Amino acid sequence: MSGIDRDITPDLRPSLIERHLPDTPQVQRLLRREGRAHVFRDRETLERVAQAIIAGGERAGMDDQEDDYERYGLYFLEPIGYIIRADGSQTPLYDAEVEIVKPTGEYHAIPRTSPRRTS
Repeated sequence: MSGIDRDITPDLRPSLIERHLPDTPQVQRLLRREGRAHVFRDRETLERVAQAIIAGGERAGMDDQEDDYERYGLYFLEPIGYIIRADGSQTPLYDAEVEIVKPTGEYHAIPRTSPRRTS
């Protein structure tokens, strides 16, 4: 089965959204601290990717009872974002996941370098 077949709601905390959008203070902080950040092209892409994963994403990651998150991922044929580095270089990203907080059903989208799928 693919997609998410239950009610979930977006986690609208700005800190979760803005850390994955270019030219935000959160991304600048990540660049200073870690030297890189994974970002979507823009907010519209973030929302489109999240909806595509909800509709047809594959379960991703380990289903560990200790883990408070459930993950679904999807590979896209066109770049959905990029890794930006402190030196200004960029690497396109084609993969993303939706991370759902198990107790609340709130989710947020994350651009990824590669899938974290299980069989």
